[in-house]
Amino acid sequence: MAQQAKLRIAIVGAGGRMGRALLDAIGAVPAVKVSSVLEHAGSPLLGLDASALSPNAAGLAISADLDAALANADVLIDFTRPEGTLRHIALCRQHGVNMVIGTTGFSTDEKKLIETASTDIAIVFAPNMSVGVNVMLKLVALATSALHEQYDVEVIETHHSLKVDAPSGTALQLGEVAAQAIGKSLDEIAVFERHGNTGARKSGAIGFSAIRGGDIIGDHTVMFAGTGERIEISHKSTSRTNYAQGAMRAAIFLADKKAGLYGMDDVLGLK
Repeated sequence: MAQQAKLRIAIVGAGGRMGRALLDAIGAVPAVKVSSVLEHAGSPLLGLDASALSPNAAGLAISADLDAALANADVLIDFTRPEGTLRHIALCRQHGVNMVIGTTGFSTDEKKLIETASTDIAIVFAPNMSVGVNVMLKLVALATSALHEQYDVEVIETHHSLKVDAPSGTALQLGEVAAQAIGKSLDEIAVFERHGNTGARKSGAIGFSAIRGGDIIGDHTVMFAGTGERIEISHKSTSRTNYAQGAMRAAIFLADKKAGLYGMDDVLGLK
């Protein structure tokens, strides 16, 4: 019996902490292989053997040539910055290569560009690839629908000091599912800033708090504060392995997809 071909995965931003976690995760998934290891132009890693990042990428040179990489890839995994990801989407559309996007910090208009691109290629777009976080999203939706009329909803997130966007993409997604559970748009009811004499808390609002410090990978809590009690649904990450494993599942999910925009709830069968 002929051996089934492995899914070829190109990883951009491979020199970062998430990129290295992705390369390590590939070794535990027999159905996939890394085909290209990419870094930004000017990176000191360019030209080195990718074994410097992970033994799973030994024999591949670290490159900035995305065009060449996409000619030999089935899926591009991208956990970079919005401006870079949008450039990568354009090239993926040209080459017909599907994408897993874990980048956060997109504007509303930029998210629409991703949606437009999904008419040509298949994309899994999720601010958090963790299986646990995506279960948390379902729990938050259920709790909000049951509690919102008598409980105040607050989203608290904590990340390392190098994170450049706030609130985190995951925090915003938690707020979005809470808002959807009560038939609202998050834009209508979100409160992102509190300073000075703010007055009493507005009923029905969803508040956000962002904490930055140290090397914290990512903690998220949704608090439902009522009279005499509060309920908290929390997820705490102690490594990037769970995100990388989720991204691998997303890449495999895209193997037979031609076009469309998907979330991790599609990948995990949570819909």
